[in-house]
Order: sequence, then structure tokens, then C-alpha cells
Amino acid sequence: MNQTATFYIVNENSPQANSTGFNEYVIFLARHFATQGAKVLLSCNDRTHAEELAELFWQQPPEHYLAHNLVGEGPKYATNVEIGFIGAKHSWNRQLVINLADNQTTFANAFAQVVDFVPCEEKAKQLARERYKIYRQAGYQLQTIEIQHP
Repeated sequence: MNQTATFYIVNENSPQANSTGFNEYVIFLARHFATQGAKVLLSCNDRTHAEELAELFWQQPPEHYLAHNLVGEGPKYATNVEIGFIGAKHSWNRQLVINLADNQTTFANAFAQVVDFVPCEEKAKQLARERYKIYRQAGYQLQTIEIQHP
């Protein structure tokens, strides 16, 4: 299986450097991949983080609504976007994970595609470097993309 891990680099002066802009970008990416037919898992730190993100999906304008569900809720085979957290069992049919957890890499090799982020804050940046190394050791093809989003 050809596995890729893409790290999106968040610049200090970008709209994604604050939590509101970052969350909007995450929803943008989830919508992008889901509309291409991918079964996406958003992996959060904990249940509270997952519930906050799910609430942001509900706050999107109607024309940008994206069907989603929290892990363990929703239809039997889940929607194209599932929001989970460390320790929660996600649906079996996920191909792509968008990692929003600080230090979560236990899903390496469980997904064909991983999306991760390199934040601008130094401690978070160091954690991202550690995840990058783990993906590389797991045999993922790695790429970095600097966010060029207005």
C-alpha cells in the first residue's frame, strides 16, 4: 500500500496561526477530501476537543454544510467525515486521517494517507518533528506544503 503523510506548515503571519483560522482551514480540508470521496477521520486530543470541532461543523453556512459524526454516533457506516479522539475506536472504513492531536501517531500504517500540521508555536513544532520522524520510519512518503490560503 502506497502511504503518504502530508504536513501543512502554518506560518506565524497566516490566518491559520490563530485557532479560529486554523479550525476553518481544517474544515476546508475535510470538505476538500470528502467531496473527492475520501472517508476522513479527524483525530482530536480528547472528547471535548472533538465535540468543539463538531460544533464548528454545525456553524458552517448551509451551502458549506458537511455531513459528519462523532465516533460511535451517527449511521452504521458513518458519514464521510468522522470526528474522533485518542482512545476512541473509529469506523473501519477510513482511508485518510487529519491529525489534530498533539502527539498522536499510533495510527501510522492504519491509514493510506495522513494529514498533519506544523504549527508556529515552538513546542508544538517540536512535536510535529517527532511525528514526521515516526511516519518516515513507518515507510510513509512524506511531503510538506506551506499553507497558501488567503
